[in-house]
Amino acid sequence: MSDDIAARGRVGDSGNLKGSESDPSFVEDAGGIKTVRGGGAGRGWNGIRYKQGMSGKNAGTQALSMNVATIAPGGVAYAHIHDGFEVILYILQGRLRHLYGDGLKQSIDNEAGDFIYIQPGVPHEVFNLSDTEEVVAVVSRSAADEWDRIIPYDKRAG
Repeated sequence: MSDDIAARGRVGDSGNLKGSESDPSFVEDAGGIKTVRGGGAGRGWNGIRYKQGMSGKNAGTQALSMNVATIAPGGVAYAHIHDGFEVILYILQGRLRHLYGDGLKQSIDNEAGDFIYIQPGVPHEVFNLSDTEEVVAVVSRSAADEWDRIIPYDKRAG
C-alpha cells in the first residue's frame, strides 16, 4: 500500500438519514413483490455511502440484503470482518484495493466490471485508488441484517 493511501485518513460517517434502509416507507409492496424505486435515499457507515436497497429491516427479507455502495475519492472502508455471512460485490465504477487476510498483508486490485466474493471471517480493508473518481458497487449479502454482524478488525493486532 502506498504512503499516500495510508495517509488519507478516515472518511466521515454520515449517520442515519431520513429514508435510510431501515425506513420501510420507501418500499412498495405489491403483495409478494416489493420495490424500492430508484435506489431511494441513503446513509453512511464506515466510510461508505449506501443507497437504500432492500433488507430485513425494510422489506422483510429473511436471508438477503442488497444495496449500492459508494466510496468517495481517496476514501477508505476501514478494516472489518463479516461474521457468518457472505458478500458479493459488482464494481460499476472506479478502482479499488482490498488489503486482506491475517494482518491485512495480502492485496488485490479490482476495477469496474469485476465481481468480488468475500468469504465470512476474512479481514479486509478497502481503498478507493482514485483521488478524483468515486467507487460505486452493488453489494449483496447473505444476511438480512445488512452490516449488523460486522466486526471491526485491528490490523496491528492481526
